Amino acid sequence: MQTVETLNEGLKRAYTLKITAKDIDSRVDAEVKRVAPQVKMPGFRPGKVPTNLVRKMHGEALAQDALNSSIQEGIQQLLVEHKLRPAMQPSVSLEGDYEAGKDAEIKVELEVLPDVPTPSIDGLKLERLTVPADDAAVNEQLQQLAGQQKNWEDAPAKHKAAEGDQVTMDFVGKTEDGVAFEGGTGTDMSVEIGTGRLIPGFEEQLVGVKAGDEKTISVTFPEDYGAKDLAGKPATFDLKITAVKTAGETKIDDDFAKALGLQDLEQLTGLLKGQIEQQLNGLTRTYMKRKLLDQLAAGHDFPVPPSMVDAEFQQIWHQLVHETEHEADPAAALAELESERDDYLKIAERRVRLGLLLSEIGTANGIEVTQQEMNRLVAQAAQQYGPEDRQRFMQYLQQEPMAAAQLRAPLFEDKVVDFLFDKAEVSDREVTREELEAAIESDEGFDTGTHSHDHDNHKPKAKKAAKKDADADAGEADAKKPTRAKKVEKADIEPAAPGDELVEAEPVKKAATKKAPAKKAEAAEAEEAPAKPAKKAPAKKKTDAE
Repeated sequence: MQTVETLNEGLKRAYTLKITAKDIDSRVDAEVKRVAPQVKMPGFRPGKVPTNLVRKMHGEALAQDALNSSIQEGIQQLLVEHKLRPAMQPSVSLEGDYEAGKDAEIKVELEVLPDVPTPSIDGLKLERLTVPADDAAVNEQLQQLAGQQKNWEDAPAKHKAAEGDQVTMDFVGKTEDGVAFEGGTGTDMSVEIGTGRLIPGFEEQLVGVKAGDEKTISVTFPEDYGAKDLAGKPATFDLKITAVKTAGETKIDDDFAKALGLQDLEQLTGLLKGQIEQQLNGLTRTYMKRKLLDQLAAGHDFPVPPSMVDAEFQQIWHQLVHETEHEADPAAALAELESERDDYLKIAERRVRLGLLLSEIGTANGIEVTQQEMNRLVAQAAQQYGPEDRQRFMQYLQQEPMAAAQLRAPLFEDKVVDFLFDKAEVSDREVTREELEAAIESDEGFDTGTHSHDHDNHKPKAKKAAKKDADADAGEADAKKPTRAKKVEKADIEPAAPGDELVEAEPVKKAATKKAPAKKAEAAEAEEAPAKPAKKAPAKKKTDAE
């Protein structure tokens, strides 16, 4: 094989590989000899078909296979001989149409990883903001939980439903021409007035109804409604009110805990406290990690492969565009987003640079993900698939090293971050949860560390939360915008998954499907790193009234 370098500019490289006809033909001969014993042909005993006939029958396919294997070996040889570390999968193209018996010329284009300067990790100083999980926080969670687990009691016969009451009804949904539509009929549907669970205007028209009432209400489905044939269309619902209930007092005691599947109130309190501590520890780590990354970004500046930046940008952009679809004015939100495109490109560049820095630090200090840890990651990811797809997923990881690297990256990154935490001089300060969240949300808390590099100071004074997340989460897998404690449901103390009711207030937002960029084998992923999909609760049967 002959190799000619045709481009060496910055991080870009291009080569022409010439694979001779002789090399391809010898591979075909070897393959013919290998498969001949298995070939069956009328008039010949098994394994006795002449090789020239085998070649005549399968020569074209074997030649193509031989060319493909030659290309793969040629690329691997090219990478080894020229000591190339591709940033992304090389682009490979065949010059012209390949003809059997002739040489093949292959064009290989790629971007290489830069030589990352030895990262400076001495002198790191971090502040650890801690929040104690006190009784007040636990009691607040108990009260929220009690509010979710309301004790419904039948209202007096002539009681008119008001906001906060629960109404149970049978219903038939009809289009504006009076025809009942598919999925629009249901019985014994219960809804608490004022929760905003149903489409706009539905719950408000339940105010004043009594048990036994029959009523027809008019509504208009939202423009972005999930069922396209109903989106933006007017409809009516014939209702029969079967029950009206009011919320009784929910006592927080052992019986309350047992209703959730627990032994007693002490166990419930302990579980809630543990959950709160886990959330607070996550916020503390988020703040420390962002500050750590800011210091790394401020102290290092080197060119990064444009292809990696573009791939990272596409991830960010895809998610943000998806989010604009759920804004009150999607067109205006998209226009605003477009005006900030350059800012997000710089954010993507920062994230790629930080990923390479963390990778270099990890490699230089012998940090690695063990095979046992990798096996556990693969097993966890594979659980999201059915038996047949699970096997294909395992094979895919074996055949695609970069896909396996992306699965490994978040854990590798966390190990590097923990290593740097140990190296840093850490001071502790106790704060309230509100102060910690404010520190994470503030511009200071989201400091990208670029003030020493004017050309990188890309953050506008005012920016929306999505932008803060994209910027601050550079190189992070766990630094998402903090939220309040989750709702607590039943014995597992986990929030209930949203259903897929047709008459919900708005369509359930589905996570955008993102193809993670192929990075350096150990390059740390950012927030959009491949993550284990959340398990969905069994979907309820779709109706047009729930």
